[in-house]
Amino acid sequence: MKSRKLTAVAAAMTAATLLAACSSGTNAGSDGGEDNKTLTIASVDQGSVEKVVDAFKAANPGITVNLTTSGADQYQQQIRTQLASGTAPDVMTVWPGNGNPGATYVIAKPGYLLDLSDQPWAAKLPDSFKKVAQYEGKTYNALFGLNGIGAVYNDEALSKSGLTAPATWSDLITFCKAAAGKGTPAFALGIQDNWVTQLVLYGLVATTVYGPDKDFDTKLAGGQTTFAGSQWTTAMAKYQEMEGAGCFQKDPLGTSYEASQTLAATGKTLGIIQGNWIISLLKTKNPSGKFTMKALPATDNPAEFIMPAAAGAGYGVNAKAKNKELALKFVTFVMSPEGMKLFNETQGSLPTLPDAGTTVDPGLAELTTFVKDNRTVPFMDQLWPNAKVQQTMLSGLQEVFSDQATAADVLKDMDTDYKAGA
Repeated sequence: MKSRKLTAVAAAMTAATLLAACSSGTNAGSDGGEDNKTLTIASVDQGSVEKVVDAFKAANPGITVNLTTSGADQYQQQIRTQLASGTAPDVMTVWPGNGNPGATYVIAKPGYLLDLSDQPWAAKLPDSFKKVAQYEGKTYNALFGLNGIGAVYNDEALSKSGLTAPATWSDLITFCKAAAGKGTPAFALGIQDNWVTQLVLYGLVATTVYGPDKDFDTKLAGGQTTFAGSQWTTAMAKYQEMEGAGCFQKDPLGTSYEASQTLAATGKTLGIIQGNWIISLLKTKNPSGKFTMKALPATDNPAEFIMPAAAGAGYGVNAKAKNKELALKFVTFVMSPEGMKLFNETQGSLPTLPDAGTTVDPGLAELTTFVKDNRTVPFMDQLWPNAKVQQTMLSGLQEVFSDQATAADVLKDMDTDYKAGA
């Protein structure tokens, strides 16, 4: 199993290198200097960043913004190559913490990101966000939104089915079987994009692992427990039980993230298990639709439910930005009340700063309550010691769905990568 992963990683790195070699880079053609009015941005916030960029341009007449957006898998493969070769954009998506190749710790450590500690918004970030926006005490990531993971239902499709959103684990399995029997699967799952594989698992892990043991991360870091020797095994088993109960449409491995959105938005499935950011994308495909997020049941006691909720991807500034002044101006706009309100309301996220004045989508009422009641846990990967753990999990889950590996294999490999440290 490990050899297959190494081969896949090598192929991805080769593809990214070839792509960088065959292009002139995101910043190609930029003249630099104080008079430069062109800003380059690379983002994974498809469907929401565009409105923010338009507002920024309106507030700064005469500037040009070259924006490129891509899926997380493609973006993470490319950004490190671009940074190393000097072709990276001025502003780029950066994830919190240390969980993936585009995360704060990973790209701040080699000096690729500009220190943003002196920006006025940096000191206002809540401590929980500062922890994952900083590296060695310096702030590198403008985190504008709080995101959660749960079951997002298409209200109209759910009503037409005659079914009710499940309130317990037993209800969930019954719900999936009933929905499948009606020809409309419960949830769309697009794991052709491997980052999507983690979301159902994280929704289950939040309750099964952190419900009984809120100190799990501390124990994991201290060597007192492991993935393979913990309730992660229970969460994995439940994920596979969901597949067996017909919770997902046919061929999740052949379904892209984009295609899964269409299934959920148009009522071909009753919903989708995703982050709250999906709601704005679903509304793009179905403007009259209403979508409601709920905690993913993982036990038969709703009082035990915990939702994954943490700072979402933010924006960092390239330490070698061609237009550093304009890059800082854009990040300042994103973190301003105007920019944050626009971004959060378009994306369907909650603001990281209290004075943003954001109107929260009514479909996120349950997530808001869980956050307020402190019934959340950060996305599991954000404080893992290296990006390899998550990558092993993602590729491993695809292998589980294709019967090339077992859940036990994946958890064992995650333990190996975790113990390897930073």
